[in-house]
Amino acid sequence: MSTAEQPKLEEGVWTTGPDGELIPDYDSTFPTIKEGEVVHGTVVRVDKDEVLVDIGYKSEGVIPVAELSIRRSINPADEVSIGDEIDALVLTKEDAEGRLILSKKRARFELAWKKIEGAAESGEPVIGKVIEVVKGGLILDLGVRGFLPASLVDIRRVQDLDEFMGTELRAKVIELNRSRNNVVLSRRAVLEDERKEQRQQILDRLQPGDVVEGQISNIVDFGAFVDLDGMDGLIHISELSWSHVNHPSEMLEIGQTVSVKVLDIDRERQRISLGLKQTQADPWQQVVEQYSVDDVVDGKVTKVVTFGAFVEILPGVEGLVHISELAQHHVENPREVVSQGDSVKVLILEVDGERRRLSLSLKRVEDDSPATGDAPDLSLSDEVFDSTAPAAMAEPEPYEPATAEQSVPAGDAAPDDDSA
Repeated sequence: MSTAEQPKLEEGVWTTGPDGELIPDYDSTFPTIKEGEVVHGTVVRVDKDEVLVDIGYKSEGVIPVAELSIRRSINPADEVSIGDEIDALVLTKEDAEGRLILSKKRARFELAWKKIEGAAESGEPVIGKVIEVVKGGLILDLGVRGFLPASLVDIRRVQDLDEFMGTELRAKVIELNRSRNNVVLSRRAVLEDERKEQRQQILDRLQPGDVVEGQISNIVDFGAFVDLDGMDGLIHISELSWSHVNHPSEMLEIGQTVSVKVLDIDRERQRISLGLKQTQADPWQQVVEQYSVDDVVDGKVTKVVTFGAFVEILPGVEGLVHISELAQHHVENPREVVSQGDSVKVLILEVDGERRRLSLSLKRVEDDSPATGDAPDLSLSDEVFDSTAPAAMAEPEPYEPATAEQSVPAGDAAPDDDSA
């Protein structure tokens, strides 16, 4: 080509060759790539040990199998397919063989880490898939390996962590260490927040007097807790039955569905007091309607005390036979006349429906004496009944609902992970 015919040197289009001639500047048509930069490309080949990606550079980029995913021992075909568009981080512009080496997992790591940092600052949960069950917890794929301690997987301790394998979980970031690539998560914190919202909704919806259904979630000495679709209410032992209850387990079992009445709501402290016996017929109403003074009824001795004996005439209804009404003769010790469990006939001396008090006589059945006229003061006072009443009459004990700590318990340290 003559000098006159040679094209004019134009930067980015023509360049000078080794012999001084002008040749097309092909290199300038390729993008400028720097190590550590994240590039976008298309998968053009998938082999068993590497993946080739076209990023528009003069040579295709190579992703070794170890740089495909944070998962261990993977099959490249399970991670990518030909035609997939992916992001990759440039590890080396030219290796010993002149190849462009890329990393898909590190590109994902860089992008994911920024999101995780943002979530940690805002308190918003992150979503990850469980990819491993390890000693002490779960590993979640967040683009970064996130460690979820076993104690923070749920509100209650989980017995079998394998059931979470392959599932997506929402969790809060509670610890972040970039130098060690450690991310510690808490799913329990998310569940606690959700339950807090549910509790408020339940508190807003319920009113004293409402009858609702729930499931027995826990049984303790002083009562039973009922799960009302996300919030526990307490049935105190005194509100379980109209009759005496020694322990709630006599009547209930965990998981049982029950209808309960809302007795009281402490909205400030988020507590609900429930009653089970209030959903059942009140036996005292039957006493008031069916029995009168001088009636003789069958009963069973439930307790013998120093000043007399308590006799149950209906389930949940007990009356007092004062020591002076046990027998015609003078009685020093009520146990001389009756024993717990004895079946007896008693005469009704007094019915106090308002205070739910019943005075009975054993001796007047024997001599058929009327209850009126010479009936002694049988001390139907609150002091007498309160001092001898069954535990069911006691005031409810206060309870404190358990709260979940939003920290990693001792022994749940996150495993180091420098794989990313």
